[in-house]
Amino acid sequence: MRVLVLSDIHSNLAALQAVLDDAGEVDITWSLGDIVGYGPEPNECIQMLQSRPHVAIAGNHDWGVLGKLDLADFNVDARIANLWNREQLTPESLAYLQALPEKRVEGDCTLAHGSPRYPIWEYLISSNVAGANFAHFDTAICLVGHTHVPILFRQVAEDMECQAIYLPEAQRVRLDDARYIINPGSVGQPRDGDPRAAYLLLDTEESIIEHRRVAYDIAATQAKMRAADLPRRNSSRLEVGW
Repeated sequence: MRVLVLSDIHSNLAALQAVLDDAGEVDITWSLGDIVGYGPEPNECIQMLQSRPHVAIAGNHDWGVLGKLDLADFNVDARIANLWNREQLTPESLAYLQALPEKRVEGDCTLAHGSPRYPIWEYLISSNVAGANFAHFDTAICLVGHTHVPILFRQVAEDMECQAIYLPEAQRVRLDDARYIINPGSVGQPRDGDPRAAYLLLDTEESIIEHRRVAYDIAATQAKMRAADLPRRNSSRLEVGW
């Protein structure tokens, strides 16, 4: 099965459309949370996902707009953007977000936004933290988002140190018998110094992954954010991938 794995769309329709166009034909899309927040088109991004075969889980921004997390725990710009997103969402979009699970298992893959240990809000930014999370899922692979940085963590055995490996772009990588935590990066707000939208293709039969980047019309998204009077920092950071 050819799977499109994406995360952290953050209401950025132009970035999402670019990813879907670049990925080509897939059997299903797996969305790892934070469909909304930051960007200017939350309903349109939800509708775009709903128009294709997909499964999705919740992220902290999805819960933030629903009121399931206290927005006081978010930074000021994120809080303002989430409140704006909340006001824009239709009843149908709110119901869609409300129904999203915290975590799910698809075949030999566990899907979580932050981590398998704390699905909604834990940042896997180091080998030590990632290594502690292997005990919290049973599948060979766990797919996560949240950090907006593409990376792969590899554990050969429970008693061996977890390895952090940055994903090469546009290279097909065959996974071996080790266990993995993989982050595809962010579609709508990359934070690894590359402003292009990030995503992952997964061949479940061959155990092959391919990390990809694709340019999109950043200026168009920024113009819509300015028109909505969304925080300028959220808009300007799109240009530099931060």
